[in-house]
Amino acid sequence: MSESWDLFLTAFMDCIHALPITIFLTVVSVLCGLLMAVPFAVLLQKKHTLVARLINGFVYFFTGTPLLIQLYIFYFGIPSLDFVNHLMQQPGFGFLKGSYIYVLAALALNTAAYSTVIFSGAIKNTDRGEIEAAYAYGMSPAKAMRRVILPSSLRRALPAYSNEVIMTMHATALASSVTIMEITGAASFFNSTYYEPFIAYAAAAVLYLILNTLLVLGFRMIEKKYLVHLKSRMSAT
Repeated sequence: MSESWDLFLTAFMDCIHALPITIFLTVVSVLCGLLMAVPFAVLLQKKHTLVARLINGFVYFFTGTPLLIQLYIFYFGIPSLDFVNHLMQQPGFGFLKGSYIYVLAALALNTAAYSTVIFSGAIKNTDRGEIEAAYAYGMSPAKAMRRVILPSSLRRALPAYSNEVIMTMHATALASSVTIMEITGAASFFNSTYYEPFIAYAAAAVLYLILNTLLVLGFRMIEKKYLVHLKSRMSAT
């Protein structure tokens, strides 16, 4: 029992050492995805335009195919293209030889697609009274979107978006399939060294649960701050 506990602590510390990479992948992909998703969600409101159709195609692809397949397309497929291969040899493009850029691209585009759906739905469900009030103050449609509709929508989208951020954090585990040594990669390396799969992946699971709990608590604090007006409205009804 003591030996198993010692091995668990060793595996857990190995996962802890890989934690910064998991956090890096999560933060960068979520931020990049958010920067894409907000304007995409706004542009989707202009139905039947070419831009909206292109965004719908982007969303359909990244929500309709497995993330692992998307990761393989970026990691194995894109570097095999002749012009990318040629670009790798040019000064200043050495980063294309590494794996991080492809993993981050796959994660960021995937979370951007799902976040676009979340934000677009929140914009469509904006209370009509808020929109009419904005127009009554003399705001143009663009100004109403920027100052009233979008802030309101993003606040209401927080519960769904928090789940997407957590799912993206979980999805970073797939990076281990392309040799990135994040938490799951560290657990796999421990297992290949000690041949203790239960201990290795149990340690990784515990660390993921800790990260998950911290994210849930963090988003609950944010929701408590920015959604308090909705709770008071619900209690009044």
